[in-house]
Amino acid sequence: MKNIFSKFLVSLVAFIMLLGCSQEFLEEPKPTDGVTEAVVFSSRKGVEAFISGIMRRFRGQYTATDAAGLNSIFYARSVKGNDLINTTTWFSFDYSNDNREPTYRRTSFTWNYCYYMINQANTLINGVESSTLSAADKKELMGYGYALRGFFYHQLVMEFAPTYSFDINYPAPPIYTSLSLTGNGMSTVKDMYALIVSDLTKAVDGLTANRLGKSYINKNVANGILAQVYQVMGNWSGAEAAAKAAYGGNPTAVLSPASYSLGFNDYTNIEWLWGSAQTSDQTNYYYGFPHAGTDHSAAAYYATYINNDFVNKFSATDVRSLFSRKNSTSYPTTDYRCWWTRKFKFTFDADHPIIRTPEMILIEAEAKQRQGNDVAALDLLYTLQKNRDASAVKSNNTGSALLEEILLERRKELYAEIGVEWFDAKRLRRGITRTGNHRIGSAANLTADDKKFFLKIPQAEIDANDLIDDSVNANR
Repeated sequence: MKNIFSKFLVSLVAFIMLLGCSQEFLEEPKPTDGVTEAVVFSSRKGVEAFISGIMRRFRGQYTATDAAGLNSIFYARSVKGNDLINTTTWFSFDYSNDNREPTYRRTSFTWNYCYYMINQANTLINGVESSTLSAADKKELMGYGYALRGFFYHQLVMEFAPTYSFDINYPAPPIYTSLSLTGNGMSTVKDMYALIVSDLTKAVDGLTANRLGKSYINKNVANGILAQVYQVMGNWSGAEAAAKAAYGGNPTAVLSPASYSLGFNDYTNIEWLWGSAQTSDQTNYYYGFPHAGTDHSAAAYYATYINNDFVNKFSATDVRSLFSRKNSTSYPTTDYRCWWTRKFKFTFDADHPIIRTPEMILIEAEAKQRQGNDVAALDLLYTLQKNRDASAVKSNNTGSALLEEILLERRKELYAEIGVEWFDAKRLRRGITRTGNHRIGSAANLTADDKKFFLKIPQAEIDANDLIDDSVNANR
C-alpha cells in the first residue's frame, strides 16, 4: 500500500484547487505547493471544501475511459450480466467475463481507486477528530467520513472476495483506518464487514438530513448504503429499517414515473437519493458511462445494446419500456444490435445515479418477504409496479415466487445503473446464464459462486506490499 497511502499531499492539492479564491487564502497567503492539515481542518468551511474535492473524484477521469470513477465500477458490473450486450469497444473484456487477472486495468483501477477514496475518508476522519471544531461539527463531519469509508470498503470487498455468505473467513483486502506508508496484510470478509457496519452505523448516527447538494452524503444516503450492506449480509430486519429510513417510508411521495423518460442525467430528480453531478466546465466527456455507452441518438460510443429476452419482459404500457428497434432488415432479432435503450441521454454534463428511491423500496419489499411478511411485501411491490405501469396487475405470488418477482423488478428498474443483476447473483450465490441474442453467449456464463464474480489481487500491490505475496492469488 506504499503507492496508495502516500497521497495525502495529492488530496490537499486537489483541495486547494477546489477552494480556488477562498477569502482565507487571499488574505493569508500560504505556500503554493500544498496546504497544511491545520488550515484544512481549522473550520467547517475548510472541511466542506475538502469534502467537495473528494466528491469530485466520484466522476472524474481516473486512468482511462473504462476506468474513470465509481460509474466505471458500476458499469463493468452491468455488462457482466444477461440484460446488456456490449460491443468490442470499452468494457468488452468485462462483458466477456474475462477481466480479472492481476495485471489487468480493471483489477488495478478498482483496487487503486477504492483505496484512494478510502484514503481521503481516513484523512477526513482523522483530521476532523484532531481538530478544534465543535463537538457537533465533529460528529457530523466524521460521520461523513465514516459513510464514505464504509461505502468504498463495501465496493472493495464485493470486487475482491466472494460474497459474505460464502465464507466469512475468506481473505479480503487489507484494512486501513489511518494514513500509512506501509502495507497491511490481507483481512477477512468477516473483519471487513464488521468495519463497514461499524462505519455506517456511526455515519447514520452522526449525519443529518442536511447536505450541500444531492452529490453529497446525508443521513438518508448513509441509511441507503447500510441497507445495501445488510442486504448482502442477510440482515433483513436491518435492511428493512435502513431502506425505509433512506427513502422516508412513503413510496408514492418519492416516485415520479413521468421523469423516467427524461434521460437519467439530472440528479435533482425526486427519485435520486444520491448522484454524481457533472458540470460543463468539469465534465468527464466520454468517460460518462452508462450514458456514453447506451445512448445511440447522440454522438457517443454506440457501445451497448439490450438483450431481446430482457426487452420482452416489459409491457408496452410500462414507462420503463424505452427500447428502440434497429432497422429490422439489417438487424433481425437474432442480431445483438437489434435493440438499444433510450433510458440514458448522453450529454457532457450528464449526472450519474448512485442510489435511487426505487432501489430502497425494493430492498424493503425483499426484506419483508424474507421475514415471512408476503402480504406487505406484495403490496409494496405492487405500489411500485402500478406507478411504473398503469396497466399493471397485482400478482398472487407468495414465497419463492414472490422473491423472484421482486428480483426481476429490480432488474427492470435499475438496469445499467449499478450492476444490479450482477450484485443480486453474487449476493444470492446464483449463476448468470446468457440467453437471447448475445454477442458472446455461453462462453461468458457465470456459475453459482463462480470465481469470476471477483477479481484477483493486483500484481502491483503484491510487489509493493511486504505482507502480501504471490500465493494470495492461488486458487482465486
